[in-house]
Amino acid sequence: MHRAAGACHRRGPGRGLSVAPIRTLIVDDEPLARDKLRAFLARHADFVLAGEAGDGLTAARLIDELRPDLVLLDIQMPELDGFEVLAAVETEPLPYIIFVTAFDHYAVQAFEVGAIDYLLKPVAPDRFEQALDRARHQLDRGTGDLADRLARALEQVAPARPRVERFLVKQGGRSRFVPAVEVEWIEAAGNYLKLHLGAETHLVRATMKEIESRLDPARFARVHRTAIVNVDRIQYLEPWSHGDQLLVLKSGHRLMLSRRYRDRLPRTLQE
Repeated sequence: MHRAAGACHRRGPGRGLSVAPIRTLIVDDEPLARDKLRAFLARHADFVLAGEAGDGLTAARLIDELRPDLVLLDIQMPELDGFEVLAAVETEPLPYIIFVTAFDHYAVQAFEVGAIDYLLKPVAPDRFEQALDRARHQLDRGTGDLADRLARALEQVAPARPRVERFLVKQGGRSRFVPAVEVEWIEAAGNYLKLHLGAETHLVRATMKEIESRLDPARFARVHRTAIVNVDRIQYLEPWSHGDQLLVLKSGHRLMLSRRYRDRLPRTLQE
């Protein structure tokens, strides 16, 4: 993984050491928690506060605008939770993440794969020190693909997270929510998904496996390795070949229904 903008830079052997401050964003909806993290961070000269956010929407915007090296990220927040913040961020590469949470029932599974560390509230000073040491080490190495690791982490915790009722999308420099019911179909695009809403398309950071487990199965069905469809938008089915079929949507768009995923469609559509 390439280092995020502002990450530490080191000179070669014999030329001395030059380390830029590690620009850190604090995200927590509790002012007292932000105060505590800010005080802990101030004890370390090689870390500098880049900004603060008290909700998920502001956090996603600030990560894109400020491009911090490190984010101390809460999980349970208004508007967007910590995982949804990462899914909404457009910045590449993603900053390194230390999760700060009072809930480890689902978070620990993700942190093992997708983050530098996690801190359980109330945060103890020695654990904070240990987490910063890990951040220094990772930023110095600059190895690993955080986007891939986070995608795998999101898949692991998806069953424990709430059902997706809306998507945060960006359009014309502004963010807005799109109700899931308005999405016609979803297309895989690497570590992203492309949401199709008539003539509109929007990219969100997630994987097919993750989003499939969090969508209402009565409304959305996986029909191909690369496609999930809103079943209410299906007009009819057409025979194709080798057991596959074509889904003709009300918009006129056609999608392949792989025989592997045929059983995931409601039976009423297959009759």
